[in-house]
Amino acid sequence: GQIVESGGGLVQPGGSLRLSCKAVGFTLDYLAVSWFRQAPGKEREGIICISSGGGTLYYTDSVRGRFTVSRDNAKNTAYLQGDSLKPEDTAVYYCAADTSCALADHAAYWGQGTQVTVSS
Repeated sequence: GQIVESGGGLVQPGGSLRLSCKAVGFTLDYLAVSWFRQAPGKEREGIICISSGGGTLYYTDSVRGRFTVSRDNAKNTAYLQGDSLKPEDTAVYYCAADTSCALADHAAYWGQGTQVTVSS
């Protein structure tokens, strides 16, 4: 199986974006989905996770109150909603899936990444 990400692009500061993370060839129903990002010259950063039961875990406070996660098991897809975007949110965003949010760094399934650029 694989994960296909979509939804990246260019957004103005203060704008919003929704990224999609679709599983192909396996079901997301019983898996947690985590989101990471990597900015140029920086290490990969875990930002948020949604558990199989729908609970949210923030890995960093820098997105709390601006980023949310959701999932639609009928579509086998998870989503990352980013609002009030800032230039420092510019990065390649990745989603990853495994049995628990605690396993995110070594998740079994990873998306290909999608570029988000926040700029005027």
